Amino acid sequence: MYYCCGITEKGIMPHNEDALLIGRHVMTAGMVEQNMKPPFIMAVSDGVSGENAGELASVMCLEELRDIADFRKSQLHSGIMEIHEKLAEYSRNDEESRNMQTTLCGIAVDENQRIFAFNVGDSRLYRFREGILTQLSRDQSLVQLLYEAGTITQEELKTHVHRNIIFPALGNIKDTPRVDIEEIEGGLEYGDVLLICSDGLSDSLSSIDIQEVMDYPKGLLRRLEILVEMALQNGCNDNISAAAVILNA
Repeated sequence: MYYCCGITEKGIMPHNEDALLIGRHVMTAGMVEQNMKPPFIMAVSDGVSGENAGELASVMCLEELRDIADFRKSQLHSGIMEIHEKLAEYSRNDEESRNMQTTLCGIAVDENQRIFAFNVGDSRLYRFREGILTQLSRDQSLVQLLYEAGTITQEELKTHVHRNIIFPALGNIKDTPRVDIEEIEGGLEYGDVLLICSDGLSDSLSSIDIQEVMDYPKGLLRRLEILVEMALQNGCNDNISAAAVILNA
């Protein structure tokens, strides 16, 4: 059994372009907690700013994602690409949502408790284990590419003028997105926390900030609340979503 929880917050923005999925439940406001038996999916999607109908893209993405039943790596990839095609086709036929796009980051836990991580864009997956926070996903962004090429420093990642430029996301009508899918070796150990968040959180808090909160002796949902509160206090000007899962004893 797994304990899952999540929170999504529009922050100072007029509406929420983030969406959150835990099991069958898609939400765009508030908090949720639930005990889950495998198989299940948990994910965060973030409508791409600067494009139309981000709030529609993120919700449609997760509503389609929750219907994927085969968690094999190849089938997950096919299912997510089908979501991309559906979003792109919808936006081609609707002028108000033309080229709507969304990021997607999450996990699929199969009946054998194998955990597959998937990512498109710059939402993130972290693992907190024995006091250490490790990013498991790889940002699909221009600044990440520049950092890996040695063109910019780690300190410049958060302040670079092009930090909001990401690779093609789901729904892009011009370019095909890249879907990163990897099995998390060893699955989830007792005491581990898997944390999924939109860039509203990861852009507002450092990895050390997140790590320190994850180490608090508080309930997991309360820790997510604290992270959101801290991001808002730090001047976050984006929507914020976070979801987390632990293995119940």
